[in-house]
Amino acid sequence: MPSKTAAQPASVPTPTEASFYISAAQSATRPRRVLKHNDTFAVFDGHGDFGAAPAGADGLFYRDTRFLSRLELLVNDGPPLLLGSNLRDDNAALVVDLTNPDIFADQQIVLPKDTVHILRTIFLWQDTAYQRLGVRNYGAQTIELRLSILFANDFADLFEVRGTHRQRRGNATTQLRGADQVLLNYHGLDGKLRRTTLTFDPPPDRLATNEASYRLRLGPGEAKPIFIAAGCNETEARPASFLPALIASRRAMRRETRDNTSVETSNDLFNEMLCRSAADLEMLMTDTPEGRYPYAGIPWFSTTFGRDGLITALQMLWWSPDVARGVLRRLAAYQAKTTDPQADAEPGKILHEMRGGEMAALHEVPFGLYYGSVDSTPLFVLLAGLYLERTGDIRTIAELWPSIEAALDWIDGPGDADGDGFVEYQRAGEQGLANQGWKDSQDAIFHADGRLAEGPIALAEVQGYVYAAKRMAARCARRLRHEVTARKLDAQASELASHFESAFWCPELETYAIALDGDKKPCAVRTSNAGQVLFSGIADPQRAALVAKGLLRPAFFSGWGIRTVAQGEARYNPMSYHDGSVWPHDNALIALGFARYGLKRQVEVVFGGLFGAGTYMEHRRLPELFCGFRKQHGHGPTLYPVACAPQAWASATPFALLEASLGLELDPFANEIRLCNPLLPTFLDEVTLRNLQLGGSRVDLRVRRHNDTVSLDTLRISGGIRVSVVYSS
Repeated sequence: MPSKTAAQPASVPTPTEASFYISAAQSATRPRRVLKHNDTFAVFDGHGDFGAAPAGADGLFYRDTRFLSRLELLVNDGPPLLLGSNLRDDNAALVVDLTNPDIFADQQIVLPKDTVHILRTIFLWQDTAYQRLGVRNYGAQTIELRLSILFANDFADLFEVRGTHRQRRGNATTQLRGADQVLLNYHGLDGKLRRTTLTFDPPPDRLATNEASYRLRLGPGEAKPIFIAAGCNETEARPASFLPALIASRRAMRRETRDNTSVETSNDLFNEMLCRSAADLEMLMTDTPEGRYPYAGIPWFSTTFGRDGLITALQMLWWSPDVARGVLRRLAAYQAKTTDPQADAEPGKILHEMRGGEMAALHEVPFGLYYGSVDSTPLFVLLAGLYLERTGDIRTIAELWPSIEAALDWIDGPGDADGDGFVEYQRAGEQGLANQGWKDSQDAIFHADGRLAEGPIALAEVQGYVYAAKRMAARCARRLRHEVTARKLDAQASELASHFESAFWCPELETYAIALDGDKKPCAVRTSNAGQVLFSGIADPQRAALVAKGLLRPAFFSGWGIRTVAQGEARYNPMSYHDGSVWPHDNALIALGFARYGLKRQVEVVFGGLFGAGTYMEHRRLPELFCGFRKQHGHGPTLYPVACAPQAWASATPFALLEASLGLELDPFANEIRLCNPLLPTFLDEVTLRNLQLGGSRVDLRVRRHNDTVSLDTLRISGGIRVSVVYSS
């Protein structure tokens, strides 16, 4: 009989978790459009408005605070008609085409619909949202109309937007400055002034504290522009004008992307997915003092997340290794130096998340600098080793070595508090996350009868991360001529692998337990975590084949991807966050695990499922997750209502799947690129990689599918690089 705990609905958070729960009520019924630049992002509706309906997650945000909750365009006091709404392919701008509805006076039409065209162009640059309204009269007569821009702000902390209620808030004021500017001010309880500066060009005919209105008279064919800038800052500085800001933003984008590796295939739909993924990853990149960092996702996670940044950089490593350098340097800069139970911090531990909002500053949420992540620390060490193997950049690894050693000390020390050889977690403070692996929802780790596991909890995939981290750290140590350290790390990794097999393997399930609970009892549940065990290489090869076979059975594989929890398990729910949904990045890591063990047919199945799902998604954009319902003929996957899109590790998924399919290995020390047991999926006849870089060399490659084999054409080589196809049994 299931316990009372098991019978509770999986979607209901405990009181402690409630502050971090994302309510589905925040979801909007109309599709949303997002833009981001560095620490600023905006969520619009299809009209280019926000706040026209209940705001939800809409608005202009800067460093975890909403700086504008309403910006709505009206034509003669009513909404214009939508003709079309499109993001540029590179995410540089949102372009919206609007027109007027029939406008009446004294029950007579005085302005027929489709007479006025309003071209709305919006982009973000340097903490400011810029907007141009190009208003043109296509009628044969002179017309008069009134355009109104309604605006407001709540300066809500992002956690308030997510649904958290606050007992006290700071003071908000609004002031007019001249005929063209409004200052929206918020004096927070944390002592900070947050200010939104709204500037209108030309000055409106009427400017109030919540509205700017223009009375326009347009002759036949005449056009007039209106410019709006919303700056997020603490000063009264005027933002740059529209055109100079637009030119600067385009130049910066060209500068950042001109040296990228490009990928083109024979499948136009997959090309669209790749282009969208590359554009989304570029948009999510944020310039930090330590280098470029992929923020995790919009709207809920547009900040530095340790785990997300590390996994995203790992997925992108073959394609864009510079991202890994920025991620490693930033996380090393914020590595914990002291013990702080409220932040789940211990010396050597790598950051989980940082927040810059008022609630974090006041410790109403613990996430100012928060370390409640059991996997960020081994993933940090693992990525450092993989980065060296990809780039040969010994100088950066030497710079990071003290942080790598501190992370290894945490793994062997506080991370394994009971000394049993496994890294475990248990939150130190009541505000912290109850679960601290990538499946961090409160109901994600459970026993076969549905009982929630009690800590300290040792997750299966985390032990794999530790194993891989120590193997890669040993390689780093050898490159740095620390031979004694290298031998010690290799020995520890071998011992961990043996210990892991004994403790986690469940012969009756032919898979690995998701975790060991605080009593060292295995949580014998079939989950996708076992697939990530394969990614790390800790699994016995024969058992890896059994795990892979199980993951592709109907209980796991929905047709679109591998579910997080298999159908039939106690808490299985295809609509849940972690207990039956499909996560693209999870599938990508599993596919890399399949490739590691030579299971290329299994890679093809996963690749094909996610490609099929992506063809149904708006903009061909893979979201953070989608529901785990079985694939039905004639319609696409069921979406998860509050999934982030874009989400960094979902956006990086197509590139990781290509890596798994092609078997890409880039060896800077041998100056060689190898394709190990490559097998292209049936929907790809050809893949072309241009400007693939290794050290100082560059190469253009074309891979063609011939049933179960491929042919390789080298289109261009710069430098002494060697390229080969390797088949092994």
